[in-house]
Amino acid sequence: MQRYFNSYIDNFKGFSREIWVLTLITYINRTGAMVMPFLTKYLHEEFFFSFNEIGWMMACIGLGSLTGSWIGGKLTDKIGYYTIMLSSLFLTGFGIIALMFLYDFVELCVGLFLITAIADMYKPAMYVAVSNFTNDQNRTRALTLIRLAVNLGIVSGPIIAGMLIQKDNYDLLFWIDGLTCIIAITTFMLLIDESKIYKARKTILRKKENKTLIQKSNIYDKNFVLFLFASFITAFLFFQLFTTIPLYNTEKLKLSEIEIGLLLSLNGIIIFLFEMPLIGFLETKKYKDTKIILSGSVFMTLGFFCLLISKSITIMALSIFLITIGQILLFSFSNTFAFNRAIKGHEGKYMALYTMSFSVAQITSPKVGFTVIENFNYFSNWLLMALVGIIGISMYYILDKNIKTENKFKIQ
Repeated sequence: MQRYFNSYIDNFKGFSREIWVLTLITYINRTGAMVMPFLTKYLHEEFFFSFNEIGWMMACIGLGSLTGSWIGGKLTDKIGYYTIMLSSLFLTGFGIIALMFLYDFVELCVGLFLITAIADMYKPAMYVAVSNFTNDQNRTRALTLIRLAVNLGIVSGPIIAGMLIQKDNYDLLFWIDGLTCIIAITTFMLLIDESKIYKARKTILRKKENKTLIQKSNIYDKNFVLFLFASFITAFLFFQLFTTIPLYNTEKLKLSEIEIGLLLSLNGIIIFLFEMPLIGFLETKKYKDTKIILSGSVFMTLGFFCLLISKSITIMALSIFLITIGQILLFSFSNTFAFNRAIKGHEGKYMALYTMSFSVAQITSPKVGFTVIENFNYFSNWLLMALVGIIGISMYYILDKNIKTENKFKIQ
């Protein structure tokens, strides 16, 4: 046990001060993100909006996420991630506080779209920031560290929010959510040395090396486009974990609230205990990113095949375990692949497209899943997801073969 603990701690070593600051502000920001998990409850119980109206509002959030990711990526390449991250956090903070003063359906739709767009400008900028303060040896672990901060924030934020809601204090949620964005931006400004930020980005050598490449759009990179479609498919599967699967546990398995909570927490526990050591181990083995991503898609798909025979909490736990292992392998190394694939000076655009693949999946996955369940049954939905997973595996397999061929040509 002591050996594992020492090994676990070793995986957190070797990061620059800036990476730890980015991790801290990400945790502060995600812990304070209390409004979104309870937004549908707030809109239905406080303003008596119909589920159809709430559905349109959720669509506005999805469109805002797509728009913000794209704009954030473009602006990151033009004016740098520092300005984009500061602007996004600052405007999001005040925007969330202002949201509590909106009551009309149209006002809320517009407000949610704008706030989400501004908030999601942060994502591609943050990815580029992390990559600029890392190297090839610790980049994947650094991105994993950021994801760990996100997961911890997602776990702790709703707990605090639930305690506040019990006291019927929705207004305080908006204030805390907004203020944590402002606290995050203040921490960022105080602890990050702006002079270090553009050291590699503006060098003449980089411009010369990529003078011809920069003219190419990422739409001509067929392997990157294939990667984006495969990323969409695996994200499409992943979002079932927090939408249709909890409902299945309630309606079909008849699990108690405690059992459902324990199952959902299993995902976070596995990530917290094993993600960093596993990523650290795989980095030392020098496996290709595409091989690891392919393995992750296999694990995630197997998780949905388990759901086809799920009749007990034990099988459900096995399914979540497999999906979580797939999540760890996929998302950790996909971030690295997307950044390494990017043309120098255009990293923001590439990371924006990668982020957008998740945004599209977040919009479509619940809609498709619930539609299949409503018109057919849960078994049909799990079968569909398993088949979709096989398509994802096939795409990653082709990607791996293409990259191998591409590397052979480079060597020649």
